[in-house]
Amino acid sequence: MSEKQSVLAGFKEFLMRGNVVELAVAVVIGAAFTKIVNAVVEGVINPVVGAIGPKDLDAYQSCLKAPCSVDPETGEAIGISIQWGSVLSASITFVMTAAVVYFVMIMPMNRYKQRVAARTPVVETPPTKTELDVLTEIRDALVAQRTSSEESGGATVGAPRDGGQSPKS
Repeated sequence: MSEKQSVLAGFKEFLMRGNVVELAVAVVIGAAFTKIVNAVVEGVINPVVGAIGPKDLDAYQSCLKAPCSVDPETGEAIGISIQWGSVLSASITFVMTAAVVYFVMIMPMNRYKQRVAARTPVVETPPTKTELDVLTEIRDALVAQRTSSEESGGATVGAPRDGGQSPKS
């Protein structure tokens, strides 16, 4: 029984995460929005295009192998035709959907995020030293030590003071 409760508790936790709830809302809104876009394409765009040619975009086609017709007795298509009108209609629907989603949802959200980011103070972290910085400091210290020892008597650090000869015993 406790395993069943833990599974249900885990499932409830999964559902209550912000991303899952937001995704569910987006799917519902997207489904409703798709119906609106389809109505605009079928009720406004298709009639405007229909003023130039056939009333229905789905009727636009090209014939690869003539004759392109439907046999009235069997209902089979004769010839090879490309139904590019339905592709055009779907493309118009996609572009309109993408444009509305971008201009109505994405742009305002990006502007909102920029305003929030501009309001929050930026905390500057002190720069951390890298190996290269430490090695540069060591090099500079050694160069400074060498120059100061050369100016004070010409002896170098670590060199024997008796001219390089070892004492005899």
